[in-house]
Formats: sequence, C-alpha cells, structure tokens
Amino acid sequence: MLFDLPDDETLYHALLARDPAYDGFAFVGVTSTGVFCRLTCGARKPKREHSVFFPSIADALSAGFRPCKRCHPLLPTGEKDPTIVTLLAALDNDPDKRWSEETLVGMQYDPSTVRRLFKRRFGITFLDMARMRRLGKGLEVLTGGAKIIDAQLEAHYESGSGFREAIARHIGINPSQARSHRFLRADWLDTPIGSMLAVADGHALCLLEFFDRKALPAELTRLKNATASEIIMGRAAPIDRVEGELRDYFAGRRQHFTTPLAEFGSAFTRGVWEALRAIPSGEVRSYSAIGAAIGRPTASRAVARANGANQIAILIPCHRVIGADGSLTGYGGGLWRKQWLIEHERRMAAGAGGL
Repeated sequence: MLFDLPDDETLYHALLARDPAYDGFAFVGVTSTGVFCRLTCGARKPKREHSVFFPSIADALSAGFRPCKRCHPLLPTGEKDPTIVTLLAALDNDPDKRWSEETLVGMQYDPSTVRRLFKRRFGITFLDMARMRRLGKGLEVLTGGAKIIDAQLEAHYESGSGFREAIARHIGINPSQARSHRFLRADWLDTPIGSMLAVADGHALCLLEFFDRKALPAELTRLKNATASEIIMGRAAPIDRVEGELRDYFAGRRQHFTTPLAEFGSAFTRGVWEALRAIPSGEVRSYSAIGAAIGRPTASRAVARANGANQIAILIPCHRVIGADGSLTGYGGGLWRKQWLIEHERRMAAGAGGL
C-alpha cells in the first residue's frame, strides 16, 4: 500500500530530519534508554544501532519502552503548548481586552517567548492577533451604521486617530469609506498539522488554507477582487461550523463535511472540484482519472491547474490527487501534509470511523 511504513533506514533518516510526515504514524524506540519517541522529538538523536521503529504506540509499549517526557508521544498529535492554550482561551473569553507586554508579564509570561510561540504556530504574534480582533469588531459595528466614535469605543481604541490609522494600515481605507464596503471575516483555526486561515461571509466558507502556504497572500488578493470585499478579523457562522467539523475530522470521527462553500472559478474548474469531493475518503486518484471522470480524459494539465487553484483545503480534497505513477505530486500546504492527510484518511476508512 502507498503508505505502509518504509524500511528502517528511511525511518532513521526521517528521525534525523524530524520529518513531520510520520508524526503519529511511526515511533522510535531507543534501546540504550528504554524510551520511545515521536520522530519529530527534539531530543538528541540516538545512534542507528540503538533505534527500533514501531507503527503504533501500542507496539512500542508492548515491547517494553516507556514514553518520552520531552515529546510526549501519548498525547494527541500536534498537542498545543499550554501557553498558547491559555492565552487563546483568555482572548476568547475577553476579546475586548487591551493586551500589552505588561499584561503578559503580569500573567507570569515572558513576552519574547509568547511572541516566538505564536509567530511559529500562527505566523502572527499574540498581541497583533488581539489588536486585529478588536479592530474587526469595531469595523463590524461601523458597517452596521454606527457612528465612527461608537465603532472606535467598541474596538476599545482610546484615540480616534489611532483607530483611523489602524483601519488605514490594515485595509487601506478610512472609517467613512468602510461603511460602504463589504467585509469578509477571517480567523485562525488550529489543527494537529498546523494553523489554518479560514475566511467566510455570513453564508459560506470562501477560503481555508494553511497559514504557511506561500501562495496565501496572492489567494487573499484574488478573493478580495472576486468578491469586491475587504477581509477583517472576526467570526462568521461558517467558520464556527468548519472549526467543529475539522476537530472531528482530525480526531478520526468525520470523513465528510457539510459546511457550505463559496467557489470562485470557471465551470471547468468547479467541475474538477466536484470530482475531487467525489473521491472516497481513504482513496486517491490520478489527474487523468479526474479528467476521465468529468469527460475530459486528455485534460490532465488543465485538471492539475484547477487542482492547484483550489482555495479550500481538506474540504475540497485536492490532497487526494497523485501522479499517474503513484508518486506524491505538488501540494501547496507541503508534501508532508499531503502524505499525512492521505494516511490519516486511509486509517479512518480502514477502521470504518467517521460520519
């Protein structure tokens, strides 16, 4: 099968490289210490002769190895740092709070550590995240017809000039112009294989991408142009809905999604996306097979372009398309994520889990 574990030499090289593609699917036992770890563990790497590999936690435990106290292999894949968990909960519980480095110090956090943790996980600092959420709330009030001063106070900005400068910096217009603009809402969703940015209007999900995708800035620009909208931080019902569905998906409880999608593309492109959704979870198809499914058997290159134009990762499962020779092909979120997603779905399907 495509994702049966490779030989031990390959796994050892993955261990040295801390390759995340095997996280949760392969574990290393260190015979010199009696400990087993994730392949992504940050501890000093064992010698090859001291390394044995297992396909599951149960196998490692059965062989007499105990879990590493550094990488915690018994915890779910991608378990978040407790600092991130605590601060995100605090932000959700009090989104109007004015956060500062002094606030973090008062909570016994080192601001530089918090900055580094959030930047690595979300591509943005915690303080910037808090400011953008407050600004989004102010803009939401403003587009509802409120006065600028009321929107400023709702966003908890002390000065009108600071509020106007923040709007101009983030969306390039002044508060008066904002009243006539359409806004899409965006927020970060945390997953075991990295943070994602979700963008939606009040009815459908417009974009779902991993934040470190290189093409994300260009995709956001295309989305704004296609919808004649600006994007601000905030929550919309489709984001709440897909967050819950993704949580079930990564927990192995869901194979199908029901969140409404807004798709922007030609009839051919949308036909390709529909064919992608028709691929059963746990299976893969080639570009030529997708072309045949939509009545265009010779359109492999056009299918590949449509596949790459997909802006709603996972829900429109472009990760299920591989090369005709069975090899993994390009994936904007990274080939390791593509491999992880296919293997995750293969295991769900084999266990008949999900909805």
